[in-house]
Parts: sequence; structure tokens; C-alpha cells
Amino acid sequence: MSVLPPIKKLEQQSGAFPASLPGRGVFHIEDVFPRVDDGRFPVKRIAGEPVEVWADIFRGGHDIAAAAICWRLETDSEWQRAPMRLHGNDRWTGTFTPQTVGRHLYVIEAWTDAFATWRHGVMAKMDAGQDVSLDALEGAAMMTRADPHDKASALTITSACEAFLQNGDIVASLLTDEAEHAMAASQPRTDLTQSKSFPLMADRARAVEGAWYEMIPRSQGTVPGQHGTFRDCIARLPDIAAMGFDVLYFTPIHPIGHTNRKGRNNALKAMQDDPGSPYAIGDESGGHDAIHPELGTLDDFRDLVREAKDHGLEIALDFAVQCSPDHPWLKQHPNWFKRRPDGSMRYAENTPKKYEDIHNPDFECDNAQALWHALRDVIRFWVDQGVAIFRVDNPHTKPFPFWEWLINDIQLQHPNVIFLAEAFTRPKLMKGLAKLGFSQSYTYFTWRTSKWEMQEYLSELTGYPEREYYRPNFFVNTPDILPFHLQGGEPWMFKSRVALAAMLSASYGIYNGFELLEHEPIPGKEEYLNSEKYEIKVRDWSAPGNIKDYITGINRARRANAALRQTARLNFLTIDDDAVLGFAKSTADESNVVVGAIAMSRDPHTVWLPLGGINLRHDNQHLPVAALENIITGERHGVEWGGIHLRIDPARDPAALFRCLA
Repeated sequence: MSVLPPIKKLEQQSGAFPASLPGRGVFHIEDVFPRVDDGRFPVKRIAGEPVEVWADIFRGGHDIAAAAICWRLETDSEWQRAPMRLHGNDRWTGTFTPQTVGRHLYVIEAWTDAFATWRHGVMAKMDAGQDVSLDALEGAAMMTRADPHDKASALTITSACEAFLQNGDIVASLLTDEAEHAMAASQPRTDLTQSKSFPLMADRARAVEGAWYEMIPRSQGTVPGQHGTFRDCIARLPDIAAMGFDVLYFTPIHPIGHTNRKGRNNALKAMQDDPGSPYAIGDESGGHDAIHPELGTLDDFRDLVREAKDHGLEIALDFAVQCSPDHPWLKQHPNWFKRRPDGSMRYAENTPKKYEDIHNPDFECDNAQALWHALRDVIRFWVDQGVAIFRVDNPHTKPFPFWEWLINDIQLQHPNVIFLAEAFTRPKLMKGLAKLGFSQSYTYFTWRTSKWEMQEYLSELTGYPEREYYRPNFFVNTPDILPFHLQGGEPWMFKSRVALAAMLSASYGIYNGFELLEHEPIPGKEEYLNSEKYEIKVRDWSAPGNIKDYITGINRARRANAALRQTARLNFLTIDDDAVLGFAKSTADESNVVVGAIAMSRDPHTVWLPLGGINLRHDNQHLPVAALENIITGERHGVEWGGIHLRIDPARDPAALFRCLA
């Protein structure tokens, strides 16, 4: 007959017993939602937005469990807690609301509610007619060991014990709902089990929603061939604000190099008066923390930031991590750049393309830490000037660890800063950048031109897990991209594209000139002919044929309807026409619901817009849609038979957009 060795010996032999708390690991906490890559990257939310958490929580035996969500800012030491409730089949749910902008952590705790377990057992015995005298003493003893953390619980527990000692009535004293509630937060939690921590970034609202207007500052003047200034940009603010934009985004505002400067239409040789590409950053007067002298001074820029704010606009700057051959860094820190076998500096390349006017820093150089810090300090400098939004040029061509470090470092001190990733590349690369911390991302919207493509792409972006971390920004055009479908210059197409972008995505943008229907391409390419990337343009911003009023109406509708300023709660409506896209968007509380139908071909369309599955919440009731109000014109239409017939004439307006009314 064998004899079991002492427990200590078992621990030494197998290592099977926990080294710390006896109850550690009693509970399994699995399938936590939301999370991104099992907690490797942060979930994204808006400060003040409730975060609904789900998890499977269970243990062996029949004891009653309890659970809570704990959360805090990364920089805080104190945790906040919110209870979770059992939904069914060991699935628990709870909600917490991070009120402060910044990076957070959240965990799930589970423990055995010993008093609730005792209470349940006693009540079952009493129902079966069994004696509970000893059980009553056990319950009273549990109460005497309680450690209440508030006066109300302490009073409830003391009163219950005194009542039981006086009259011995277990029902009226120990088994009350009040006693169970007081004991829930006051009893020892010897088997407390905690999940791993999960990161969450709570951003300000602009990280999710906004209408962007992109422009090249030097082209905002009024005299042909004359370099524009920040004062010229200030003069344009009323017009841009009147169209309803929220963000005014500038391409690089820094000095431009002279060596290998590009000429018009990207010619290899520049003429004497050619201004060069603003992306060839840096000359003898300065680099990424300097301003092109013809634009004005730093004081002028600060005035622009203030004036923009007064017009309801935020300034966004381009952050392009590249240097002209004349950038001060090439002389000050030559080891930050790669050289070829002959000793020459390596130009930027996208084989077979070569960009002779710029060099890319080497992020793995011998003094990489100094380079990384210098780039971080560039962001810090512009933050000090009042800039809190940065569009990052080609981030997919730079190392991922750099972006993760940079964004985290900046947002720990300046949590309001927003980063937009300008990456048109492979899908997983784009999603990888979003996971690393970019607040928003460019998308493939620019090239999605059919109904099925649009629905498939939006279903991907609003599905799980993409909706937890990928915030799309739908740009209809850029200085680099004039898509083929805009090259015909047809007004209906321009209206259709801006309606699709602004209605389907919480954030969207246009590049200046779109409102003027600019559409002349380099033949056979998706590029503007005579691109202002390489020359100075002067425009008549009120030229006949412009669609400024249409854009204004679209942006006004977005501001008046919170449902349009989010992307996740989007559903497509079944419309029996392959060239008409139907959609519905709603706020989380379903108090604001917008539906629409947008034509994607120039022909007139007559369609049925189905509304049978849509409800509005009013006075805590779910009500069907009784009427539609056109969010552009204000016209109202009654709803019969679960929908409405629409005739859409793209020559007049390719979009029919409505607010749902109960």
C-alpha cells in the first residue's frame, strides 16, 4: 500500500500548485470581447462612449459566481469597477464608460459569491422542508467576518446580525435582498481570478467623424504665378467653413529643396520659376520644423490656426518622413541615410520609379534612436503651435515599430492628437497600421465604383474585428489621384461620389478643385494634368458650374444627423436595381435613423425603398417608420406598405436622403 507524499513534496515534484493565492486560476475567463489580436493592440472608442464587454466566465462546481469589469487610464494607479451580469450559458456582459481621452486598460475579475451561494442553498433547503439551524449560524458567521467599505452596507449587515440574535428569524434578517446586496461587496474574495489586461484607446470625437478639405497653401493666392501665403489661406477660411467642413488639411508647408527639383508635371528638370514638390522637404533655411519663407512666418501660421478655430475648423498638417538633398539633416546627420557602394546617397525609390528630389531616412542606422527622437520632436513642435491632427504620408514604407512607438509616445502626453494613415497598399498592411495606433486610415473607397463592391467593402469595414480598430476616411480624390470615373467631368458623378463618401463613412475628404469639377488627367493615368504638386495655381472658387451648394447641403445634413457621423451602425437596404445603393444608419439609441438611395449610374431610376425592418426608439418604445423627411429639402413623405417609391434623376440629384420619423 502506497502512501501519498506531503503536499509540499507534490509541489516540488510537479509544480502543479500555484505559488501565490490558493484561489488563483479557479475561474476560466475566455472569449473576451472586444479585443484586437487577443489584446496585443488597443480597441478604439470615443471618450464618453459606453463600452460593452462580453466574456465567458465559469468554474467547477455549483457555487454562485460574480464578476466585474475594471478599467483605468494607463497613467493612473486606481481602478474603477462596474458589475457584470450573467446573460446565459456562462456568458457575462457589462458596460463601462471611459470619460477621459487617452490610453486605457481594462480587465475582468471573477470570484465566488460565498454569501449568495449560502443564501441559495438555505432557501432550497427551506423549500424542501429541511432544518437550517446550523446553516443560519454559518450565515451569521459570514456576516461577522464581512469588511464593508461603505456606511450603508455596514449598517445593513449590523442590523441583520442584531435582528437574527434577537428573534432568530433567518428569513427576516439574513435572507433579505438588502443583506445579499450588502454582502456582495463586503465579503472576502479568496478565489479572485483576474483576466489579462486589454488595451483601449479613448479618442476625442474628431478621431471618428469629420469632413476634410485638403489644399496646397501656395495655390490659395489671387495673382497668377504668385506664391500664396498664410494670409491668403486665412482669406479662404469663410468659404471653406461655409461649405461645412471641419478639418482643413495642408500638404507640407516646409522649405523645398533646390537640388534635383522636379519641374511641371513631374519633369526631371525644373525651370527657373518652378516651385518644386512640397514633399521634397528642406533647404538651407530649415527642415520639418521650418516654414517655407514665401508662406509667411511662424507667427503667421499661429494666426492661421487661431482664425481657423474661430471658423470652426481644425488645421491638419502633412507629416512626410523624407528629405530633399538640401535638408539640414543630410549635413548634420549623414549617417541617418543609406549610401550606395560608390558612396552616393540613395534616392527614394518605388521600383522602377525613382524620386531624385528626396531621400528616405534609414530607420535602422547606427544612431536610429536619435533619428526616431528627432522625428518625434517634429510632431511635438507642431503640437506646440496648436496642431493636433497629422496626416502621415506613406506610413507603410516605414518600420511598424517606429509608428507604434511614436504614436504611443505622443499620445501619452497629448492624447488629443490624431494620426491619419495615408496608405494605399495591401489590405493587411493597411489594417496592421490601424492596429498600431493610427486614429484613422485611408481606404479603397476611391476605386470602389459598383454597388456590390461598395456593399462588400463596407460590410468588411463594419464587421468584426475591423470595426474595433479600423476607422475609415473616404477621400474622393487627392493631389495624387484623379480616379478614372471623375475624368469625364460629369456633375452627377461628382455629386454621387461625395454623397457616397459623406453618407457611408463618418469621416470623408475632398481635395480642393473637386468642388469646381476639375478633371483633366494625364492621358491613360489616374493623375491630374498640370498638377499643382509641381506648380502654383490660381482659381476662381466661385466659377460657374461648381457644386459648392451641393457639398454644403451634404455637410449640413451630416451635422444635423448624428447617425451619419458614425460608420459602424450601417445596414444596406435591398433595392432591385444594381445601380442604386440603399442604406440605413442609426445612432446607438436609435433616436436618429437616416435612410437613403444613391444612384451609381447616370440614368434615371425608379426604385422601391424598403423600410419594414427599421424601427425608431421613442419614449422607450420601438416604433415603425411612419414618414420620411428629406434631409436636404425638408419635404415629408408618408410611408405605406412598409416602404416608399422613389424616382432618382442623377442629372438633378443622384442621392435621395431621408430622416426617419415615427
